[in-house]
Amino acid sequence: MSRPLRIATVNVNGVRAAYRKGMGEWLAPRGVDILALQEVRAETDDLTALLGPEWDVLHDPATAKGRAGVALASRRKAEIHRVTFGPDDFDSAGRWLEADYDVDGTIVTVVSTYVNSGEADTPKQVEKYKFLDAMAERLPKLAEHNPLSLVVGDLNVGHRTLDIKNWKGNVKRAGFLPAERAYFDRFLGAEGEEGYNAGAGFGWVDVGRRFAGEVPGPYTWWSQRGQAFDTDTGWRIDYHLATPALADTAVSYTVDRAAAYDERWSDHAPVVVDYSL
Repeated sequence: MSRPLRIATVNVNGVRAAYRKGMGEWLAPRGVDILALQEVRAETDDLTALLGPEWDVLHDPATAKGRAGVALASRRKAEIHRVTFGPDDFDSAGRWLEADYDVDGTIVTVVSTYVNSGEADTPKQVEKYKFLDAMAERLPKLAEHNPLSLVVGDLNVGHRTLDIKNWKGNVKRAGFLPAERAYFDRFLGAEGEEGYNAGAGFGWVDVGRRFAGEVPGPYTWWSQRGQAFDTDTGWRIDYHLATPALADTAVSYTVDRAAAYDERWSDHAPVVVDYSL
C-alpha cells in the first residue's frame, strides 16, 4: 500500500453510547485501516450497522449479555480469525479476538483484547490472573505463528510508575499490583533490565513507550469522576504490543485525547499507530 497501515484501538465503553456521543465523527476522517474495539457491549448487528458496509467486522461478544465484547473492523476481509484462548474451563468470551490480514501480500496478525479489570483480594482478581496466565502462554505462540503480530487493547495494567499519574496511591489496587506488573516484565522486560522493550522477556515491544520515551504517560484512560481528565490524572492502560519486526515498522504513535471533557465519547482515548510495511 502507498501509505502506512493505520491501526487504532479504543475501549468504547459501549459502542452504541459512543456513537451517540460522537465516535462516528472521530472515525470518519481518521483514515483507520484496522480498528480494534473493546467493551463493545452490543450485538453484532448493532456494531455492523453503526460502522457501515465499508467495514469487515469480526465480533466476539461476552457470554453475559451487555458485558465486555471485543471486535476487529477492517477495510479488508480477514484471512483467518480465532477466538479460542486459554484453558477449556476458562471463559474468555468477549476478551480475545485474533485475525490475520493480507496487507498487499504481507500477513499481519492483529489481536483485540480486553483484560479483566480485577479487584484486589477478590475472585475477580483470580479471574484476571487466569487471563494473564493464558496471555503469557499465547504470546510466544503468536510470535511463532507470525513475526508480524500485534496485540492491542485495554490491558488494564499500568506496567511502570510512568504509566499512572498517581501511582503511589494505587500500589495496592488492581491495575498496578506488583504481581500484575510482573507479567509485563515477562512480556517486555523489566524496568532497568538490559534489553527492556528491545528484546528482553518474551521480546515484545510496547510501541507507546518506545515512542514516548521516559516520560509520564501519555495517558489513555481517565476516571469519569472529579477532575481527573482536566488535570490529566490518568492511566496508560491501552497498548500496542508488537513483535520486534512489526514494532520496527512503526512510524507514528498518537493518543487521540479529546480537546475537552464534554467532547469525550468514552472514558478511554483511541491509540493510533502507523506501521510502514
